[in-house]
Amino acid sequence: MNKERYALPLYIRLLRTSTQLEHLAKQDVVTYGLNITEFSVMELLYHQGRHTTQSVKEKILIASSSTTYVIDQLVKKGYVLREKNTQDKRVIELCLSTSGEQLMQEIFPKHAQTIRQKFDVLSIEEMKQLQTLLKKLN
Repeated sequence: MNKERYALPLYIRLLRTSTQLEHLAKQDVVTYGLNITEFSVMELLYHQGRHTTQSVKEKILIASSSTTYVIDQLVKKGYVLREKNTQDKRVIELCLSTSGEQLMQEIFPKHAQTIRQKFDVLSIEEMKQLQTLLKKLN
């Protein structure tokens, strides 16, 4: 069996699906004046709490130069705060401001519903299988 015959079309299918899902996510957040990277940072802080700039960069996989810019934009918009770590004053942590928290409480349920609706064509078992298969590629 020639794996290349299957691998290349699968690669194209994954790219198209990824592009479609990213477009779907962008539609949700753009109405709130955010881009998808800003939303990703806010979503990380919303679900996981405080992070350093470095850990944000590692978790959402964006370039170092972009990380600071994105965070600066979120600080300017009043959604993210930079605060000194209580144990080590040299460490600056990022957290959502009250308005950032409120915005995520409004956006995230809608976003989750949009994504869930896209995956409604799959059974729970199929979603589990897809997760397992995609993990093998990472």
